[in-house]
Amino acid sequence: MNEKIATRCVFFIAGLATSSWAAMVPFAKMNTGVNDALLGVLLLCLGGGAIISMPLAGLLSSRFGCRKVITCAVIIILLSMPFLILANNPIILGLLLLMFGVGIGLTDCTMNIQAILVEKNENTPLMSGFHGMYSVGGIAGAGLMTSLMSLGFSIFTSTLMVAVLVCVLITLSFRHLLSYANPAEGPAFAIPKGEVLLLGVICFIVFLAEGTVLDWSAVYLVEVRNVADSLGGLGFICFATAMTVGRLGGDAIIKRFGQLRVVVYGAILAFIGFCLIFTSDALPLLLTGYLLIGAGCANIVPVMFSQIGKQKSMPQRVAVPAVTTLGYIGVLAGPALIGFIAHHSSLPHAFVFVAALMVVVLMLSIIMNKNMKIRGDA
Repeated sequence: MNEKIATRCVFFIAGLATSSWAAMVPFAKMNTGVNDALLGVLLLCLGGGAIISMPLAGLLSSRFGCRKVITCAVIIILLSMPFLILANNPIILGLLLLMFGVGIGLTDCTMNIQAILVEKNENTPLMSGFHGMYSVGGIAGAGLMTSLMSLGFSIFTSTLMVAVLVCVLITLSFRHLLSYANPAEGPAFAIPKGEVLLLGVICFIVFLAEGTVLDWSAVYLVEVRNVADSLGGLGFICFATAMTVGRLGGDAIIKRFGQLRVVVYGAILAFIGFCLIFTSDALPLLLTGYLLIGAGCANIVPVMFSQIGKQKSMPQRVAVPAVTTLGYIGVLAGPALIGFIAHHSSLPHAFVFVAALMVVVLMLSIIMNKNMKIRGDA
C-alpha cells in the first residue's frame, strides 16, 4: 500500500459509513418511536455535527497531521455506529447522530486535505479517482448492509460487520496516511472569499443538484411521470452509476481534455439531463436524463478541490473546510429548497430551477478560468 491507495481507502470508508447509516434509518426510527417530523429534526443533528466539525479540520490537521486526525475521526465513527441502532430514546439518538456527524465531517475535510497534498506530490490528476472511491464506498455500504440483512443477520450484527471492515481498512491505511498537513498559516477559521468563494459556490450548486436527485428522483418519477412504484429507484441508480464510472475514469479524462473543458462540458451535460427530465414522459428518456446528470456532475467537484491547491486567496488549511462546508450545506439545503419550490409551484418547476443553476456553474467556471487559469495539469 502507498499514499494513493491509503487515500482511496479513506474515501471508500467515508462513503461506506455514510451509506450504511442510510440503511439504519428505518430501524432507528422504529426503536425510538419518533414520527417523520421528529426524525427530520434528528437527522439535522448529523448534518449539524458535520458542519460544526468541518472548520476544525484544517486547524487540527495543521497541528497533528492528516494521519492522526483521520484516524481519530474514523474512531469516532466506529464508536457511534453500533449505538445508533441500540438507541431507544430520541435525545440519545440525537446526541449519537451529532457524534457520528462530527466523525463524518472531520473525515470528509481531512481526507480532501490529504488528497490535495498527495495529488501535488504525484504531480498528476488524482482527485476524481479519490472521489470515485467515495461513490464506490456508498454503493458498497448500501449493498453490504442489504445483503447481510437478506442473509438473516440482524441490523445490529450487520452494522458491527461493517464497523469491523472499516476498522481493518483504517488499520491497513494508517502507516501510509500523511503525518503532516498544511502549515498553520493565517486564521483558524475564515469566511470564503475571492477564488475560494467561487469554488465553494460551484460545489454548493453541484451538491445541491446531487441532493435533489437523491431525495426527489423517485418521487418525481412516481408522482409526476406515473412510473410504477417498483421502478422509482431507477433514476437514482442511473445517476449514481454514471457518477461513479465518470469519477473512476475522471483522472484520465482530465489529463486528455483539461480541467476547464471537463467542468464546462459537465455543466452542459447536467443541464441537458435536467431538461430531459422536466420535458420528457418516456421512461428511457427520463433515465437518460439522470445518466447525463450523473456523468456531468461527476468530475466538477473533484476539479474544484484540485483548484484549492492552486488558489492564492486563502491558506489551504482554511480553504478546504470552507469549500467542504459550503458543499455540505448544499446537500442539506437543496432537498428542502426543492420541496419549498414544489409546494408553491410544482416539482417540474423545481427541476427547472436546478437546471438554471447548472448554467450558473458554467458561467462561474469561465470566470474562474480567467482568474485562476484552470489547466489540465495537476
